[in-house]
Amino acid sequence: MLAANLNTLFPSLFIPGLLLFSGDFLSTFLYHVPEHVFGRLHLKTHHSAEQDFRHYAVLKPDGNVLLDGLLGALPYAVPSLFLWQISPVGVITGLILGQIHVVWRHTSALGWQTPPVIRWFCQILRITTPEEHWIHHQKTTIGYGDIFTVFDLPARSWLRFLRWIRRVFCRSLWTQTNEFIT
Repeated sequence: MLAANLNTLFPSLFIPGLLLFSGDFLSTFLYHVPEHVFGRLHLKTHHSAEQDFRHYAVLKPDGNVLLDGLLGALPYAVPSLFLWQISPVGVITGLILGQIHVVWRHTSALGWQTPPVIRWFCQILRITTPEEHWIHHQKTTIGYGDIFTVFDLPARSWLRFLRWIRRVFCRSLWTQTNEFIT
């Protein structure tokens, strides 16, 4: 009886963390960082100087904001499809926790500060706090990993690499265009 309960309980506890970790990885490296280099949608809706967190995250029913949120959340669908077969409850729990984290990490604009004990707990688990997310809004080259801070340093390297690719591609395109014109 106890073994049967543990077989049900373990996936329900493990799957949400696995979903959030893998989804944050995919979202960071396939959407968030590339959007900072090649895109405009995320920068316009999430990092614009005229916007604050309340405007972006909670109070703005704008189509571009909703599209940016959807594109950032889409990478969570891939692991969800696989993990659903193991634990539908775990996947639903993970998606709910992810949405709660989206709202929570944008509360610093409301003047809310993370209590020290929660900050300590988040630091151990490498979970992004609202204060850490706010740093990313102030300086868009640091503070990557919407849910987990462990992705920040690899994401910075990915950002530099993608910027290098953009420079090389643009330089090559410019050279080809000038050769075509002359």
